[in-house]
Amino acid sequence: MNSSMMTPQPQPVEVMEKNKKPVIGLPASGAANERRFPLTPEAVAILVDHGYKVRIEENAGASIRYTDTQYIKAGAEITRRKDAFEGDIVIYIPEITPAEVKMMKRGAILMSLFHAGDNCREILNELLCRNIIYLAIDLISDSRGNTPFADILAETDGRAIIALGASMLMDADFGKGILLGGVSGIVPCEVTIIGSGIAACAAASSAIGLGATVRMFDNDIYRLRNARQTIGAALITSALHPRVLLNALRTADIVVATPTDHPCAINAGDIDIMKPGVVIMDINSEKFHTFPSLPHIEITSGIPRKQNHTGRVCFTSVGNAVPRTAAMALSNTFVTMFDEMRQCDGIINCVKMRRGIQNATVTFFGKLVNHTAAKKAGMRAIDIHILLNCS
Repeated sequence: MNSSMMTPQPQPVEVMEKNKKPVIGLPASGAANERRFPLTPEAVAILVDHGYKVRIEENAGASIRYTDTQYIKAGAEITRRKDAFEGDIVIYIPEITPAEVKMMKRGAILMSLFHAGDNCREILNELLCRNIIYLAIDLISDSRGNTPFADILAETDGRAIIALGASMLMDADFGKGILLGGVSGIVPCEVTIIGSGIAACAAASSAIGLGATVRMFDNDIYRLRNARQTIGAALITSALHPRVLLNALRTADIVVATPTDHPCAINAGDIDIMKPGVVIMDINSEKFHTFPSLPHIEITSGIPRKQNHTGRVCFTSVGNAVPRTAAMALSNTFVTMFDEMRQCDGIINCVKMRRGIQNATVTFFGKLVNHTAAKKAGMRAIDIHILLNCS
């Protein structure tokens, strides 16, 4: 027998093409204090063109002034809340609740901001039970060490702070009926900013542009130097020297607290020396750290029409005052990220290939891999690289 007749020959095999498109679910915000929405109709249209299927809960875009019709024209499907949570990838900005986690399908992907609130343990347990991959988008970093989602939200917050602060000062009831920048012959208002990061620089740039006198405080001298080089000589910078900071607080019309490497707390005695009617805002994720003695009011609750006896309250959640701008900024970043995921052939491969995604992963296939969340919840975390090496 000819030996060539015994050699196995390749045979044609029927190959099924995967036609299933990944489904992105966009539920409406279930939190009264969260107005931001992750995707605009323009961004949805791009994702649909890239092969994704988008399901949006009915009227979910109302907070950013987009209608269901606009999303339908962009290629999205309008669904019930339960159907939106059943997507392969769920994008949900506020802190998810255990009941909402139960609506998600097993093995799905949750994209949200990093939340470690009082219900952290219960939420994490539910995510782990359902093998859900939780990506904290504000922890995602790129190859240069930048955090695209956190940075764009910080810039939005910084710009919004000055716009809101200037509006409050002009308010005849809450404020003093004055302009932030003043006019010829009138001394301009003073703005004191704690921190020198992206949000602080955005706030300083806006305030200086309106004609205010701006003082920035931080113990990171290199960041202060970078801020002054970026904004210009009009910016007054200083280390967090107690006496210098106290003098700035005494004359400030707007006080802004932004993230710093070492939290700065302003005690009640220092607050008492501030002007009546001073506008105080804090964009730190941990509330009550900078101004522990002040009542904190989320900007979504509205601005009081009358001052209290001192005129001193602290406003938080400033980005929610401009939810449509935040949505457009988030959309640009999400489109870029989903394009990278497509190039990596899915988010699982993206996690395996990109350290910046690994660092943002909180839960991964039934395992808790974020040590900050684990500490908050009183649980144990494991190194995600162990799981990746075993998969």
